[in-house]
Amino acid sequence: MRFTPQFLDELRARLPVSEVVGRRVKLRKQGREFIGLSPFNKEKSPSFTVNDQKGFFHDFSSGKHGDIFGFVMETEGVAFPEAVERLAQLAGVPLPKVSHEDEQRDARRKTLHDVMELAAKFFEATLAARAGAKARGYLADRGLDSATQLKFRLGYATNERFALKEHLGSHGIPVEDMVEAGLLVSGDDIPLPFDRFRDRVMFPITDLRGRVVAFGGRALEKDAQAKYLNSPETPLFHKGATLYNIASARQAAHDGAQKGEPVIAVEGYVDVIAMVTAAFAATVAPLGTALTEDQLALLWKMADEPVLCFDGDNAGLRAAYRAVELAMPRLKPGKSLKFALLPQGQDPDDLVRSAGREAVMEVIAAARPLADMLWARETEGHTFATPERRAALEARINEVTSGIADDSVRKYYRQDFNARLSQFFAPAQAPRGNFQRGQGQGQNWRERGNSNWQPRNGAPQRPAIGGKNTPYVVVSQQLASSPVHRGHRTAVPKREALILQAALNYPWLLHDHLEELASLEFHHADAERLKGALIDIAAHAAAPDAEAIKAELAGRNLTETMERIGASITTQSVWGARPDAAPEDVLVTWQQLVALHRQWHSLTRELKDAEQALGQDNSEANYLRLRDVKARLARMDGTEALIEGFGASSGRGARSL
Repeated sequence: MRFTPQFLDELRARLPVSEVVGRRVKLRKQGREFIGLSPFNKEKSPSFTVNDQKGFFHDFSSGKHGDIFGFVMETEGVAFPEAVERLAQLAGVPLPKVSHEDEQRDARRKTLHDVMELAAKFFEATLAARAGAKARGYLADRGLDSATQLKFRLGYATNERFALKEHLGSHGIPVEDMVEAGLLVSGDDIPLPFDRFRDRVMFPITDLRGRVVAFGGRALEKDAQAKYLNSPETPLFHKGATLYNIASARQAAHDGAQKGEPVIAVEGYVDVIAMVTAAFAATVAPLGTALTEDQLALLWKMADEPVLCFDGDNAGLRAAYRAVELAMPRLKPGKSLKFALLPQGQDPDDLVRSAGREAVMEVIAAARPLADMLWARETEGHTFATPERRAALEARINEVTSGIADDSVRKYYRQDFNARLSQFFAPAQAPRGNFQRGQGQGQNWRERGNSNWQPRNGAPQRPAIGGKNTPYVVVSQQLASSPVHRGHRTAVPKREALILQAALNYPWLLHDHLEELASLEFHHADAERLKGALIDIAAHAAAPDAEAIKAELAGRNLTETMERIGASITTQSVWGARPDAAPEDVLVTWQQLVALHRQWHSLTRELKDAEQALGQDNSEANYLRLRDVKARLARMDGTEALIEGFGASSGRGARSL
């Protein structure tokens, strides 16, 4: 029985080598590979390796090497056709019917590949010619220089109805082949087939082998019927089964695996090009549709946790949630997704051009795990003031996690979300009467019940305005929602910085409120990085003092991160986060900051939903809802302002909260 290359590629895409080998060999993960004892020789030390990225196994003890088909042939003693049949059954893929027509179809595909290559060269030549001046101007405006145009084989289709048709005809290509390749528009009501792509910048789409199988065309006229137009489904091209830049990205993912380079999926052609230009070579994009099951399988073949990067608006958030729904039933041990949401109003191309690679790195570094996105979808913007609502949330979480097919992943998701629910609905703890005295080296923990408690370095003193400890200026309260400004990296949101600064200055907060800190969601990569380090230090150290913690953070190369956190605190008035406040003030300030941080997340989600609802239905009810959310945000800002200046116990004037 003869199998087409497309069918064999499909089996390879559906069945990672580790899954096939793991049925016979006990494997364990080691870096980017799996290792185990050789199934071909008796050995005590493992010399058998599996690499899903490269798609092969290698046995150093016997020298045997191959892919999934070779492994089945070697271990089960079957010929190639039977190995394919067994793997097809494992993958749940029906065997193709081999016939004379199938052989003719293979030959036909080869012919169509030649047609598509001729078309790509024609579009490239047209872009470089006088007729492509307008398209070159558009590409220059988007920051795509000549070298980039050549690298991605960009082209231009003129506004003439028969330009490509005549060019291919001059090379002896029949009209029927042009139609079958999706290059011409034809039909019973169309007497003369004509070029599908006209007056468009052309983006060639390749298969895994780098062969051109389709095109995406970007209209240059504003009133064009479709801004982007893709090739139709053809014998070579299935829109939901490939990704833009897949061949180059797969190679880049393999080359960068040891360096930890991320595999990233963005939303458009130009976004991919911008990311690759910014040295994120393993970047791909779906082809004008939501992510599909086949595309997800391609991503997982390149990386265990690819990053889905969406625009930071409502549409981007909805796309992220659709990806969550797609992935949940298909999760496997080690296979998941991360989600990076861009600053409001910016796509990857905007961000790269305005703020450079560093800003993109911050967004990617702050990518949230799939579990966090699912939790956010179910909780943000909702209230759970009644037992019934809390029960409904728990039921919904159980329903979603029950859809995970893999038993072990489902078990751990349920454990994780049960812990989140317990923390989420835990009653607020009243302040305890005293702090426990720690036993660690360098510590100096004080009894909070003692009204004469003083910081370790002596009595609190109000720093002089403009002194070394007051490098603060007043700016907006909405730093957390501000976009990346042109030419600058993202700032750490002020509230996140204040929470971390308080924890740095008063380690007893880590002792008493460690789980509370761990449950907070920080958007900025620096804030999340410092939070993780503080949690790790507090979990393993015996109550260190502030200086010991800062020394440990410096040893972890986080000095610059601490400095950025401090520089982001643009007000000197939050006395409870400063290094010389009374413990009573510190505790009240901490509780207020944490509560406001959680409330702000909830209200901003509500605001987005209200704006979207009003945009879809301009009714009085939706208008009143939007006004109510904005009023609550305004009240929250006012409440937050009351924290500033609070601190009677620290020698500052009392202010009613």
